[in-house]
Amino acid sequence: MDRDKPYFFCGIGGSGMLPLALILRAKGIAVSGSDRALDQGRTAQKFEFLRARGIPLFPQDGSGITSPELIVVASTAVEKTVPDIEAAIGVGAQLVTRAELLAELFNAAPVSVGVAGTSGKSTTTGMIGWILHATGAHPTIMNGAVMKNFITQDTPFASAVVGESKVFISEVDESDGSIALYTPRIAVVNNVALDHKSMEELRALFRDFVAKAQSAVLNLDNEETAALADGREAITYSLNNPHAHLLARGLAPRPDGIDFEVYERETGASVPIRLNVPGRHNVANALAALGASRKLGRALEDAGRALASFEGIKRRLEVVGSANGVTVIDDFAHNPDKIAATLATLHDFPGRLLVMFQPHGFGPLKLMREGFIACFAQNLAARDVLIMPEPVYFGGTTDRSVTTRDIIEGVRGKSRIAYGFADRPACGAKLLEIARAGDRIVVMGARDDTLSQFAGELLASFKK
Repeated sequence: MDRDKPYFFCGIGGSGMLPLALILRAKGIAVSGSDRALDQGRTAQKFEFLRARGIPLFPQDGSGITSPELIVVASTAVEKTVPDIEAAIGVGAQLVTRAELLAELFNAAPVSVGVAGTSGKSTTTGMIGWILHATGAHPTIMNGAVMKNFITQDTPFASAVVGESKVFISEVDESDGSIALYTPRIAVVNNVALDHKSMEELRALFRDFVAKAQSAVLNLDNEETAALADGREAITYSLNNPHAHLLARGLAPRPDGIDFEVYERETGASVPIRLNVPGRHNVANALAALGASRKLGRALEDAGRALASFEGIKRRLEVVGSANGVTVIDDFAHNPDKIAATLATLHDFPGRLLVMFQPHGFGPLKLMREGFIACFAQNLAARDVLIMPEPVYFGGTTDRSVTTRDIIEGVRGKSRIAYGFADRPACGAKLLEIARAGDRIVVMGARDDTLSQFAGELLASFKK
């Protein structure tokens, strides 16, 4: 990182870009940026927040890139034909990827904790960050989602925290292969499952990530992750395996959370944990966070006490509200594992589920077509309803050979109720038509911040 040069973020509003831009700005570095969502008039509050942090914003038309002194940051998803990238090349500005910049910051930290896995990264990162914060450390936290514990009136988009200690905790992404850039002191892996890449590619990426770490925290309940524990210096955790270093026992679900006891095999200690986020998957996330905290020298009792005040992550089974007996829930689930975990958690309690799932792109839809069909067929109850629009699309070239219709037809073929529509307004109209008192509407999907707005508008419609 060059502290003497200004940085320009192309797509600054993205979940991985915004916190990184905030970290640089907090270090006193000049930051500016552009975003397609800004040009399209979406999520205005987010961009007002960035401007209030002293970050100038420009249209994504190349007008903000006029000097070769700029370092232009873009995600791997940004195509070379985007005007900002063309402008950067034209003026001779340096181009770096978001992952390259984050890895540079992360690898330079004296104590780096990389949180990886197909599912649960954001929540686990938030849990570790909150445990460290609540127990007196002040870590830097780089997350891909907003952490509720760190939200203030002045910081509504708290996806990054700049701390004073040597600890740097970061969510690490495997979807674009950039996990290969990171050298963590502690590697946390929640699970490995099909998402953006083939299983062969994922196995190699996660194996190398763990091999580079001094120590690891690994989930024995996931077969792929358990295989990474062979012969390594690791804390293992499980909800089922008595050989794990940390074992969850006596799970007691609540509508707004879950209670359990964590047993530490090495010391024989047992500590009660009360989570205010629901679901067995969050027990696994909590065990991962406890394992990382133990590696960082935190007492199990102190870490467990901190978890009791963990408020969760935005868009992770977040209850938007209830009206006329209908509850609206906003959720980030977008791959089969995440969707299955959400549905299992909600099925612990009564009420029909009306699931509005917006796929996060045509590419993932094609890759996980059979996985989506099997997931919904196996995890929806007979009276639940699946409603889907076409995938989110904000421009660029893409293969549209698999569409929502393919998923809907497959789910119907497995004797589940499913409807497909061309757009989200039509999905909303169908939800308003069929919802009854006692139903729970779950708005699912990633890559599109306006899904939360859609959930809020649904709730407002029921209040009318």
